[in-house]
Amino acid sequence: MGAHSKPLEEEEALLCLPQDRVCVSSPCQIISDVDSKKLESADSLHWCPVDDSLMAYEIEDQETQYCFPDINSSCVKEKRSSQGYIIIYLFASLLSAWTVFLNLLVIISISHFKKLHTPTNMIILSLAVNDLLIGVVMPIEAIRQTETCWYFGNIFCGLYLLFISLLMSASLSNLVLIAVDRYVAVCHPLLYPQKITITKTLMIICLSWVWLSAYSIALLINNGYFDTSHRSDECYGECLAIISFSWIITDLFMSFMFPCPLIMMLYLRIFYVVHQQVKVINSLMKGGKCVTEGSVKRKSESKAALTLGIIVAVYMLCWIPYYICSLIVISSTAMIVIIWAVYANSALNPLVYALFYPWFKKTAKLIVTLKILQPASSLSNICTQH
Repeated sequence: MGAHSKPLEEEEALLCLPQDRVCVSSPCQIISDVDSKKLESADSLHWCPVDDSLMAYEIEDQETQYCFPDINSSCVKEKRSSQGYIIIYLFASLLSAWTVFLNLLVIISISHFKKLHTPTNMIILSLAVNDLLIGVVMPIEAIRQTETCWYFGNIFCGLYLLFISLLMSASLSNLVLIAVDRYVAVCHPLLYPQKITITKTLMIICLSWVWLSAYSIALLINNGYFDTSHRSDECYGECLAIISFSWIITDLFMSFMFPCPLIMMLYLRIFYVVHQQVKVINSLMKGGKCVTEGSVKRKSESKAALTLGIIVAVYMLCWIPYYICSLIVISSTAMIVIIWAVYANSALNPLVYALFYPWFKKTAKLIVTLKILQPASSLSNICTQH
């Protein structure tokens, strides 16, 4: 950090302490009488010019690191141990690669195999695209969290904050669509083929992405992120958006208080109906009566609802701590752990598919072995039963 100088009288010199940005004036003739403890704590002393005629001592504190040492308004860089750097970067790299790879398998599976072109799978495809993009930005977040400095400029910072806001909102939006889809399929099975089609589902997905993009842009613009006149108090080298209280309440309602209870109410209703359907099917089977094709289909829909309910539960477990801790003051280390738990949610969804969806296991094997490159592979008989 450069010296911060101010006009002095001719007989004075300036002793600069960069760490605290405090300058202490003292007469030249008693410079040698400066507290020895201050000098012992300094790594070096050198003269610096003041008003083109005077020289002063500047104490360089090597313990304090700045994001941009040559800029006076630079942010202070937080100190981390070498082990901390290695752990965060290694974890972020592995999690990013894992997230991108698994969600890419889901995207290729649903896009390539025509048997998987169903309304429900279109929403899962949207969620997988969202999770893959989160995996792509994980390394950037790792740099931001580890270095505690932003080295990519204000424009890219704004785009990054916009992108992250969009992706996080889209995750919850996709889960709401999944809950509505399963609710109609389980609770109103006769209406489902008429009301829920692939075309309608794709239109709703596109509209939700457009709406969330507009909301994220409005969130940044209305809080003056791109108005530099309101950012004079910020130091150079940080990437954050100062959100007004009214927007905090709005975002809390839009991102948590409205969608999460809605999802839980829909799934409570789904689980109740599923329980009743399973009881009916089991009683028919015990009585030796013929189980109709419709009953088998409803049982399949019930299993699908339970599987997707697990995805919703995993999301809640990853996100609820974040929403709670964002309202209270906690240590930076604890907040980093909670933030990465949120990012890890994008890597957990494909694991749920692998555990509960037979079609994902089969398509993943075909993709990894490159058998999807064979002619007419998209028409393969992929089991869609859950």
